[in-house]
Amino acid sequence: MFISPAWAQTASGGQQDFLMQLAPFGIILVIMYFLILRPQQKRAKAHQEMIKAIRRGDTVITSGGFIGKVTKVIDDNEVEVEIAPDTRVRLLRGMVSEVRAKGEPVKE
Repeated sequence: MFISPAWAQTASGGQQDFLMQLAPFGIILVIMYFLILRPQQKRAKAHQEMIKAIRRGDTVITSGGFIGKVTKVIDDNEVEVEIAPDTRVRLLRGMVSEVRAKGEPVKE
């Protein structure tokens, strides 16, 4: 007689209410994965492939903004780039941000 109907209703269905409260967070995580993380992983993979394909004669842009021509591939981590006539610098492959023009094909 003194118990209101509202108290009686809150005692059941607690698990379902908890899942409904967590559903928006799950939806937000899925949206963030498809809008942010997945495209970033694709760009990183494309950049790695571009870096591995650098060869002599390619025109590259460094992350510092220098434009130069690859004169020699030293090893898996370094290349030699000519940024001005008779000015060659050794550069880490990771510092190459873009390959503008392809050079000569790789010798078999």
